Amino acid sequence: MSQVIALVDDDRNILTSVSIALQAEGFVTRVYSDGATALKALGDNPADLGVFDIKMPGMDGMELLRRLRETSSMPVIFLTSKDDELDEALGLAMGADDYIAKPFSQRLLIARIRAILRRQELARGEATATDDEPEPPLLERGRLTMDPARHKVIWDGRDVSLTVTEFLILEALAQRPGVVKNRNQLLDVAYSDDVYVDDRTIDSHIKRIRRKFRVVDGQFDAIETLYGVGYRFDV
Repeated sequence: MSQVIALVDDDRNILTSVSIALQAEGFVTRVYSDGATALKALGDNPADLGVFDIKMPGMDGMELLRRLRETSSMPVIFLTSKDDELDEALGLAMGADDYIAKPFSQRLLIARIRAILRRQELARGEATATDDEPEPPLLERGRLTMDPARHKVIWDGRDVSLTVTEFLILEALAQRPGVVKNRNQLLDVAYSDDVYVDDRTIDSHIKRIRRKFRVVDGQFDAIETLYGVGYRFDV
């Protein structure tokens, strides 16, 4: 059965173009031009994933997510017109799964959607896992524990909420502590081959990962920058 993507944006051009692109990839789409309409519709008939614009008149994407999180764990990707750290922090605290800044590549959006849905499917499948299908092992490095099957990150006993992309980047670094990964290597693990992303995007992700860890540990310094070379994880 095709997976259902809910698109919520007051820009009808975006709704139309993204809907067409998703349908071409085999998804079913539902489109809503305002948050209030989307809230009622998704409450009655949930989708597999939502793509919400943050800045909308009336009920914005933040409020829509807050209201949905009262009853639903549907994964959500936010579209934002700027790199607004306050919006991002609030959205992630309420349970957003990822952010994409406008203007954006439709191929990038589709890649992010597929990545999140794959993680969701894996996590749900663990309830019926058999000995023939063992779950991925925990990754434990010092105070860091990562559970790939459940997309869960713990630092020094406290949960850290990462997006799918951030999780993949941190996992790549933590798998080989002390080994330097350059930007292109980290892009390879975080994005599909057919998606073009500027390598400086990795710098932004690393900044966000550090900020989230410093919420639970103000002295967090396990991700080291080697200027002109890349990044490494130190236990």
